[in-house]
Amino acid sequence: MHIYAMRHGESEYNVKGLCNDDPARDVPLTPGGRQQAERAAEALHRIPLDHVYCSELPRARETAEIVAQSHEVKITPQAGLNDIRTGCDGAPVEEYFRRIAHDRLQARVGDGETLLEHKQRIMDFVAWLGTQRQYQNVLLVAHEETMRVFAACARRLSDETMMGLSFENCEILAFDL
Repeated sequence: MHIYAMRHGESEYNVKGLCNDDPARDVPLTPGGRQQAERAAEALHRIPLDHVYCSELPRARETAEIVAQSHEVKITPQAGLNDIRTGCDGAPVEEYFRRIAHDRLQARVGDGETLLEHKQRIMDFVAWLGTQRQYQNVLLVAHEETMRVFAACARRLSDETMMGLSFENCEILAFDL
C-alpha cells in the first residue's frame, strides 16, 4: 500500500499560535490554508487515490475535502489520526511546550496524552490500516505531531530524532506500508 500523508492546511489557530485538539471546536482553515490544500490537490492529481482518511478535527476534514474533490474518493474521519491531546486546548502552544519541556516524551498536561501515548495511538492506526488490503493508494490528512510519527516509522528514526522533525502545512510525505 502506498501512503501519502499530509499535514492539514493553515488554520486560524495556527495563525494565533493556539492549541486545538478538541474535534468539537470549529477551527477552520484560513484562506491561505485553503489555497495550500488546493496546491496539494494539484500535486496529487496524478495519484489514483483509493481512499482518504483524516483526523476528526475540522481543519483536517476541510483539507481532505478539498483534496478529495478532484479524486472523487470517499473520506473517512478516524479518531486514531487526531492531533495529540495536549491538555491545553485553546491555550497558547508555547504554554503547552513550557509545561512538557522537562520530559517531552512522557510529560502529560491535565487529561492530555504523552507524546509516547500519541505515538502508540498512531502506530495502532497504521497497524489497522495495513489490514485494509482493498486499497493501493491512500491519503492520510493529519497534524504535524502525527506526521512526525509517520516519518519516524517510515524512516526508522529514534524518538529523540522524531521530536526534532518539522512539517509545513500541506506538506506531503510518501511511504509504503
